[in-house]
Amino acid sequence: MDLQGYLALWCGAFGTVALVGYGLALAGLTPAQRAVRVMGRIERVREPRHGSSQRDGIPVVVSFQDPSTGQEFTVTNDADHGERIAAAWTGREVGVRYPRGRPHAYRFVGDLWAGRRGLGWPNFAVFLIYAGLVVYAAIDWGWPWALIGFGGPWTVSGVFYLPQNARVANRRMDALTSQPPVQGRVIAVLTDTDTDADGDTMTSHTPVITFTTHEGTSVTAYCPDGLPDPTKSYGRDVTIHYRPDDPAVFTPDLAAEPRSRSLDMTCSIVALLLGVAAVVVGAVLL
Repeated sequence: MDLQGYLALWCGAFGTVALVGYGLALAGLTPAQRAVRVMGRIERVREPRHGSSQRDGIPVVVSFQDPSTGQEFTVTNDADHGERIAAAWTGREVGVRYPRGRPHAYRFVGDLWAGRRGLGWPNFAVFLIYAGLVVYAAIDWGWPWALIGFGGPWTVSGVFYLPQNARVANRRMDALTSQPPVQGRVIAVLTDTDTDADGDTMTSHTPVITFTTHEGTSVTAYCPDGLPDPTKSYGRDVTIHYRPDDPAVFTPDLAAEPRSRSLDMTCSIVALLLGVAAVVVGAVLL
């Protein structure tokens, strides 16, 4: 089979996947569309044990109601139940998703409506078709087409991402400085040990802090960044700047925010310039 035959087979296979996926989405039959999505409420928050693992998230008790039956369920986030809850307080709403008719198969989700149409696999299939076309063009027409095929979408995504990222960073900084900080305390340091493929052991330490907002909300949250020497931070008092409408957004090191924002913007600009350069070089070499 020649190169064109392989390309046709590649595009046909993944084109079928994409068409079936989009067809199911239009008919409302994807698992994501058929899943029940409700907002749960945190009823209780338990302090993590010092030295335990951070993999399961802050221990919480959550209640939610099945809209089809009206039955109330009270559940925990022990074991594997979806996304980790890294910040919790009594009364906080959390997303809960489960297959229709199976509320005991619940999973916690940070963004309740993300992926609600189930288009992940069809979109990925389209991406693979595009990648196949770029590879074919690079082999059959010359490698500069690979630069254009890569740099074009990369540049377009960078043009949309860069200003959006700047607005998000500015809003975050404005929110963190909109009111005086509060005092918090490190109540635990969680420890996880992993072994890589070469047998090397890696140990990570995640401090857990508590603080009370000006509105009287008691927040328990992981604090993976911003604390010097986190291994020895247990019992340390810390100053917390937080977002008034969402205390899950906070920092113990406000001075690091501008540096982090500058680094993020610099990386985004460099990535955008790389995409532009790839398109320009590819076009010149054609």
